[in-house]
Amino acid sequence: MIEPVQLPSPWRDARLTVVVPTYNEAGNLPVLVERLLALPLPGLKVLVADDNSPDGTGEVADKLAIEHPDRIEVVHRAGKEGLGRAYVDGIGRSLDAGADYVAQMDADLSHPPEALPGMLGALLSTQAGVVIGSRYVPGGQLDENWPLYRRALSGWANLYVHTLLRVRIRDLTAGFKIWRADALRDIGLDRVQSNGYSFQVEMHYLATKLGHTILEVPIRFEERRDGISKMTTATKVESALMPFKLRSRHRNLPG
Repeated sequence: MIEPVQLPSPWRDARLTVVVPTYNEAGNLPVLVERLLALPLPGLKVLVADDNSPDGTGEVADKLAIEHPDRIEVVHRAGKEGLGRAYVDGIGRSLDAGADYVAQMDADLSHPPEALPGMLGALLSTQAGVVIGSRYVPGGQLDENWPLYRRALSGWANLYVHTLLRVRIRDLTAGFKIWRADALRDIGLDRVQSNGYSFQVEMHYLATKLGHTILEVPIRFEERRDGISKMTTATKVESALMPFKLRSRHRNLPG
């Protein structure tokens, strides 16, 4: 586990909301929240968007919110509508509540929370609209236990999307990032239509088309510690078709 960067004031006091979509993450969520709240970021809040998890993740999240009423909010959604819809809901609520910066991360402990202060510092010290915690820039790492087929799928997906969309990002499918609130408002969440993991690609594509600088910083990506991957055949099909839809859907945007 890395040591989090100690940011100077007022950077460390930034109003940052971390949006964490969950579905069957009852075992991982308490560990993630503990690590997030231990960060030297007193302005950090956590918004859990739970898609009615049958394993009781929503109830676990509610208990955590009772223990930390000023720092944790829980959104209970009707059912499993997809990662993209959960993020759009959570990000929209975060912006409405006054967050200046919004982070996205998975609940499965694959993304190191301790990297967030450094990512926030990179965002605040540059003109970037978003900072990505990247597996594929120099210094980035993949857990040795990550299955070979997942490595191949991730590498192929990045190459495939990059070839079709010409977006200069090494980790196009990354799900660990921090956004400036004004960049998110410029993108407009009403534009975003992806449901699954292709949500990440659509957000990166829109940010690039609208001229926002995207900065990648290296992280170590860990294999999930508990539960199973949510990747389904339908998700893979949506991801394969998404680049073609994006080019058509957003053809009138500049860039």
